[in-house]
Amino acid sequence: MRQDGGFEGFATSGLATAVPNAFFTEVIPYIREPEQLVVSIYFFYAQQHPPPRADGRRGWPRYLSQQELAADRTLLRALSNFHPGRELEALDRGLELAVEQETLFRADTPGGRHLYSVNTPANRRALQALLQHGLSPDEGPPPADVSTLPNIFALYETNVGAITPLIADQLKEAEERYPKEWVSRAFREAAELNKRNWRYIERILRRWEIEGPDYEERERGSEADWLAKRYASGKRRPNRTRRR
Repeated sequence: MRQDGGFEGFATSGLATAVPNAFFTEVIPYIREPEQLVVSIYFFYAQQHPPPRADGRRGWPRYLSQQELAADRTLLRALSNFHPGRELEALDRGLELAVEQETLFRADTPGGRHLYSVNTPANRRALQALLQHGLSPDEGPPPADVSTLPNIFALYETNVGAITPLIADQLKEAEERYPKEWVSRAFREAAELNKRNWRYIERILRRWEIEGPDYEERERGSEADWLAKRYASGKRRPNRTRRR
């Protein structure tokens, strides 16, 4: 940011926030009010970079409470451009419209807190399951035993190859960003598909960050199973007669 407040442009490389393509094709054309647009698109960033919580939990499902969003100065500053002095009202209205449009999903805790998450089947099931079992989302389910899981560097060396300085930085960032179990599962899926490269593994992790880890969904097979079925169905197609 320049001293005059102007934007200097995006860097050639840097961190990026994942946003589903459907948001641009199926959501934006029907957004009616500016606060709805600001809240909806900013939510993807905020959910992927949640504020630190007292228990240090950064697992899944990813959600944000209304209080956390109301304390986000960047979001409130953006809303103030349209509703000076009424930023919190604009936030409430933006959330209301996003839930109405089904961009976001809202879950209400017994204590009256409103929790919001990107509206995906995985996120809905996870939040509803927590609340139905009387668990606080801040408490979450009992954590999986990850003490025996190898770290991300050992996984890379075993499944991909030697670690370069550039890859080392990316692995360190991923280790801080994603749950340890996700990392282990992503390497396993890539190995099953013989996609032994970091770019493919990172795509799996980024997809799970948006949709939730599909390996926990019994009704959906792993990506390896899905591709295997697709390949098998393709092989059953009748061969076309070649023209001479």
